[in-house]
Parts: sequence; C-alpha cells; structure tokens
Amino acid sequence: MRIAVTGGAGYVGTELVKQLAVNTDLEEIIVYDNLSRGNYNLFLDYPLNISQKVTFVNGDILDSRKLEKIFDGIDIVYHLAANVTTPYANTDPHLYEQVNHWGTADVGYSAEKANVKRLVYLSSVSVYGASVEMVNESTIPDPKTYYGISKYRGEKHLEPLMDKMEVLIVRCGNVYGYSHSMRFDAVINRFVFEANFFNRISIQGDGKQTRAFIHIDTASRVLSDLAVTKIPSGVYNMVEANYMILNLLDALKEIKPEMEFLFVDQHLTLRTMKVDPEVKLRAFVPFPDRDTLQGQLRVFLKHFSF
Repeated sequence: MRIAVTGGAGYVGTELVKQLAVNTDLEEIIVYDNLSRGNYNLFLDYPLNISQKVTFVNGDILDSRKLEKIFDGIDIVYHLAANVTTPYANTDPHLYEQVNHWGTADVGYSAEKANVKRLVYLSSVSVYGASVEMVNESTIPDPKTYYGISKYRGEKHLEPLMDKMEVLIVRCGNVYGYSHSMRFDAVINRFVFEANFFNRISIQGDGKQTRAFIHIDTASRVLSDLAVTKIPSGVYNMVEANYMILNLLDALKEIKPEMEFLFVDQHLTLRTMKVDPEVKLRAFVPFPDRDTLQGQLRVFLKHFSF
C-alpha cells in the first residue's frame, strides 16, 4: 500500500507520518509539503529502517499537475495541507480561500484522476462556527471565520467524490501536545510555553470561552488507523474534550502556583464552541486512554530543556 500525505511536514503531519512509517503493511509514504511554515523537524532522527520508506516531495497543493504525478499509483491520500493561523483566523481571507478552498479542490480533482482509493481530509470543527450548545456530526455547519469558511468550502468540493472513492472528512478539534514540529500558536501549547519560561500567561478576552481539543498523540493514532480500517465515506468529528480557557489556567496553577496571568481585552467575550466527545469515529477506531488534563500538562512541561 502506498500513501501520500499533503502537509506531511506540519504539526499533525509529522506525527502521522511517524505512525504510518512503523506499519509494515505500508510500502511507501510520500510527504508532499511546500515547507511554508519553515519547519524541518520531520527530517530529523528517523531510524534507518523507517526513513527508507518515507519520500519527501517539495510541492504546493495549488500545483495540480504535480499533484497528479505524485498521486499516480497512490492508494490513500491524507490531505492535511492548509493555511492555519491561530488565533488570527479572520485575517487574510484571500490566502485562506486559495489554499484551504481551491487547494483542496485541486487535491480532490487530482486524486480522482489518479484513481486513488481513499481520501482522508483533515477539516476542522471551526466549520460549526460558535455555539453554547454541544454540537455533533449532525449539526449544520455555520462557520464564522475566514478559516472556518474556507475549510467548509473545501469539504463541499470533496463530497461529490464519495460516489467514486472512499472520502473521509475528519473535523478536528484544537490540537495540542508535544511534537518535534509543535505549533506554539495553538492555545494550550502557548500557555505551557509561557508558563515554563515566563511564569506568566496572557489570556485573550475574559477566559470563559470554551473550545474542543484533542491531543496530538490521539489525533495521529486515529488518523493512521484510518489507513487500515474499513469505514464508510462521510463526515466525522475528532475531539476528546472541551475545556474552558479558565480551566486550563486552573490546571497550570496547580502545577505552578507562583505563575501569574494577564488578561488582554478582558471586556471581550469570545466565541464558544463545544463538540460532543462521543464522536462517530469511536465506533471504528480506538481512542487511547488519556491522563487528566493536569497530568498531561505535567508531562508536557517535562519536554522543555530548561
């Protein structure tokens, strides 16, 4: 079995490729990435027996001709490449539209022409917009940011392909946790970094906003299992828990009682999004057991060098 991963050098992509590489049933993994985030950690410290099955191609998802060549003979495509800028998901609409919307259309078109058997698209729970009520896969999307709109438009380009190949649209929560390719703009990652090095955390708004989260280890394991699991085409959420920002502060304060926190624009009430953790994916692939939030943060902090 041969697999291609667009955005494979990113945060989720790095961990997914590592998970896929140890699967003896997979012959080759092609990482297709334009390295726009300037992150090269995917290329470091791979055991020789694993690195021999991983191939890197420097390319852009807007280059449909190159995509068609790369997808030729590929069985499964994981489409992770996207423009993601947290927390500024409402800036530069043109870039979101080009990459997340039309780039996804190019990936779908190229996969169709290459007769790919399965396409896994990493979308986002941001397509649901904002809701104080718990949402699930049956909730009608109502994106509120340029990022969420672009991801949802990408989904709409892939839905018609479900009659021609297996298409899994996976709406992912906010990813957090240690990785060589970790993103420090993600809220929990940023909080842990600031708590460790500055002993002070800055919070946007009043801190009462809630978000749906998933640990990087869980996300990468669940996604890798989709390569070898029979699962019908459709839309699936991928989240583990919902945390209020103030809950994150409380957990860190238990670990580091001397830590200070600073509210920025405390008068603002930012949007809330809660996603039911009992997602449909759990019926097909196992979600690993996770420690308490405080336990996870303790382990996270130990990864820093000083």
